[in-house]
Amino acid sequence: MTENDYVIRVLDTPGLVDGAAWNTLVALQDPNGGLNPFMRHEYLGAMHNSGSATPATGWTPRFITLWHGDELIAACALYIKDHSYGEYVFDHAWANAYHEHGLSYYPKALVAPPFTPVPGPRLLARDAATRTLLVKALVAWCSEEKLSSLHLLFTSEADVAACAQAGLMLRHNVQFHWTNVAPTLVTSCTALPPEGANFPRGGPSENSALTPGTDDKPRFFRDFDDFLMSLSQDKRKKIRQERRKVLDAGVHFRWSLGTDITSADWDFFYRCYERTYYEHGNAPYLSRDFFQRMQDDMPEHWLLFVGERDGSPIATSLIAVNQGETGAGGQFCNKSLANVAYGRYWGATERVDCLHFEACYYQPLQWCIEHGYRRFEGGAQGEHKMARALLPVRTTSAHWLAHPAFADAVERFLGREGEGIAGYMDELERRNPFRQPTSDSRPA
Repeated sequence: MTENDYVIRVLDTPGLVDGAAWNTLVALQDPNGGLNPFMRHEYLGAMHNSGSATPATGWTPRFITLWHGDELIAACALYIKDHSYGEYVFDHAWANAYHEHGLSYYPKALVAPPFTPVPGPRLLARDAATRTLLVKALVAWCSEEKLSSLHLLFTSEADVAACAQAGLMLRHNVQFHWTNVAPTLVTSCTALPPEGANFPRGGPSENSALTPGTDDKPRFFRDFDDFLMSLSQDKRKKIRQERRKVLDAGVHFRWSLGTDITSADWDFFYRCYERTYYEHGNAPYLSRDFFQRMQDDMPEHWLLFVGERDGSPIATSLIAVNQGETGAGGQFCNKSLANVAYGRYWGATERVDCLHFEACYYQPLQWCIEHGYRRFEGGAQGEHKMARALLPVRTTSAHWLAHPAFADAVERFLGREGEGIAGYMDELERRNPFRQPTSDSRPA
């Protein structure tokens, strides 16, 4: 297909995009059959229709669509921004540099679901060639609209390849993810060996979660204790102590998935979510109506943990789940490579020592193990997550700046920053929480 074979249509609300056609493109991005919840038409529509991400809050939607005849062949959710809040890839220094030189950094263009620092597809396309055409169309449109810059955040590998081919600059950061692999000895998820490797230093294969496992091959963890035994002695001792503190405080957790989450539970969750934001001096990004739309339109993607003491709820954490392909009778395939859980929101009405760790890490990890989930992504920032066996994973964003001199300066900055990120990853690798071959052979 050439650039003359398609038509670009720019739509200013998600409601103008056919939801089924959009979700079909979303599903094409995952070869394992997963439907990324944060790129679903329902999720993006809820952001807009609930008033959470609208022009009034600094998120002006422009859904860029490519058509071949009547067929939607590529699309992305672009937002014109007059600030940099709710993005989690920080460019405030770039904006300040523009201001100091008498130039306007805002408005800029952002391609990412609002308030959602979760890696995934941003350029929805039927194939690699069409994805590259979409990137070129984005840059051309931003240039025509006199926007200062274009930013694609937390991109997939396919997006990175298309952006690099189109000449965009790449920027790297670090998140912390947990993988449901009981290895001989795990070292890191950052450089994954080929499927079937024996891992003399540890290190899971990206596909090893489906391997039944022997004494020298990775497998799923059998239970939470099995997971703990893969950690160094000091780490598993600390986790047991933290969990004991919550139990000794009389707090017990229950979980609900999908339509089993009651309206009362959603109400309590929002009370906690709102309180957490206000305690940090900010108004919450998302409205209660947004979560009502999640309950109504895509409940299957939400898992709620509620901590109770003496029968009354005092804490909650909300987890998103990507459940992969459905099997016989509509049941989800527990062993699917697409089964991923995402840490999203939490809050509490009382202060209990270690309650945050229990609600946000230990309960979700235990659930993932029990239900055969392959990965748990812990969200933005937080190297304290390494002590809970969430390992560093590099994330990538892509950037285009219209001003040649600033583009050159940012490219040089990204080169230095990238060296720093590489050094940081090496440092984190040396602090790996898992048992090593030459030490800590004693059970605890």
